[in-house]
Amino acid sequence: MAHGTARIGKDHYRTEIEVGGHALVGDEGPGLGGKNLGPAPYDFLLAGLGACTAITLRMYADRKEWPLDSVEVGLKLVNKDGPRVDRVLTIAGLDEEQKARLADIAERTPVTLTLKSGLPIDTRLA
Repeated sequence: MAHGTARIGKDHYRTEIEVGGHALVGDEGPGLGGKNLGPAPYDFLLAGLGACTAITLRMYADRKEWPLDSVEVGLKLVNKDGPRVDRVLTIAGLDEEQKARLADIAERTPVTLTLKSGLPIDTRLA
C-alpha cells in the first residue's frame, strides 16, 4: 500500500516529501508565508485525484478496446458552502455513449471513493 514521509525544517514552508519512491517538494505561496517552491497541500490532493481519474479511465478504455485518444481531468477546489471538488472531463476519440460511461466510471475511481467516504486518520508520536 502507499506510504510516504514529509519533513520540514526552518524554511517557511518548504517541505521535502518522499512518497512511492519519488522525491517531491511542497510549499505554500507567498500569501501564506512560503516561497511557492512546490505545490501546496491541496494541490497535491487534486493531483492525486486527477492522476487516479485519468489512469482509471485509460485502463477502462483499454480493457474495452475503445479508441480513446486522450482524457483531460480539470479540477478545482471550491470552498463555497463547504469544500468540494469540481471535476470536468474532456475526452477525445470516443462517442457520446462511451464518454458518458467514462464519466460514470470516474465517480468510482479508488481515490474518488476514498475522498467521498472520508478516511480515518490515526496519529501517534514516534
